[in-house]
Amino acid sequence: MEDRYSRQQLFRPIGMNGQQLLQQKHVLIIGVGALGSASAEALVRAGIGRLTIVDRDYVEWSNLQRQQLYTEADAHEKLPKVIAAKARLQAINSQVIIDAHILDASSPELLLLLETVDVMIDATDNFDIRFIINDISTKYKIPWVYGSCVSSYGAVYTIIPGETPCFHCLLDVIPTSTLTCDTAGIISPAVQIVAAYQVAEALKLVTNNKEAVNRKYKTFDVWQNQNMDIDVGKMRKMQCPCCGEQAIHPYLAYENQTKLDVLCGRDAVQIRPPKAIQYNFSELVQQLQQHGHVQSNAYLLSYEVPEYRFVLFQDGRVVIHGIRDEQQAKKIYYQLLG
Repeated sequence: MEDRYSRQQLFRPIGMNGQQLLQQKHVLIIGVGALGSASAEALVRAGIGRLTIVDRDYVEWSNLQRQQLYTEADAHEKLPKVIAAKARLQAINSQVIIDAHILDASSPELLLLLETVDVMIDATDNFDIRFIINDISTKYKIPWVYGSCVSSYGAVYTIIPGETPCFHCLLDVIPTSTLTCDTAGIISPAVQIVAAYQVAEALKLVTNNKEAVNRKYKTFDVWQNQNMDIDVGKMRKMQCPCCGEQAIHPYLAYENQTKLDVLCGRDAVQIRPPKAIQYNFSELVQQLQQHGHVQSNAYLLSYEVPEYRFVLFQDGRVVIHGIRDEQQAKKIYYQLLG
């Protein structure tokens, strides 16, 4: 095992000193879907000291095409992604400390996980969470690496508090699209390229090679053979509410956080109760199995009828698949849980 990282240490910018630094660092990955699972595996293989992974979802069959940590057995059992991911990651490198959290990445939950975190990696699929990550970054001076991909397109940008424009500063220049994985699909090479760039940026930061960080907003289309780096260095705004001179970090405020949202990329609505609620799964299984198909494990309960699928997590959070109307989702939620 002593030569485990020998090839990485031969890479001069890392070397022995960089490897030792890497093994003392802590990275937080928010989301372990396509981008998150690829980044988590790369960092674990590289020998990161500690990795915290956060995700609210469970493994589905449609994930297997691009989310490399998961298997058919995980999809069959509907295992929460962080549970399946942790098992695979620990099998890859048992020396890494891995903390896995099944939760929705709102600011109260993320703030509890920040102790000793050196870098955050964005592997989410919605802007609500990205703005929370951005505010956490600017307030607590923790760098983060943004990443997104859809179809054959991808984008990456590294935010270093106090040195680069923050994510909010770039709202006027970030290329936007109405495409989602659900409408335009996605190919795994786009995922792997974004994840590779994100991990490379994280490695630069945790091995004290900050001068090598790409401070441009990088985009590419792997199918159309297009690449572009946007120089955003002058986009930092002194009046930005997130990183400016009078920053108020608005996205950490409770009233600015989404409690009910349509999940990106699929017909599903998530509902979060005002506070965590623990239900008796055994009782619910008996009640619900009279009306539809029920499946449960230690982490969640799934109830399915022809019109929709209702998934209840241990903390009371619910995802209702098969609908996009929020009012209809609320109605189903109260019908089943009271």
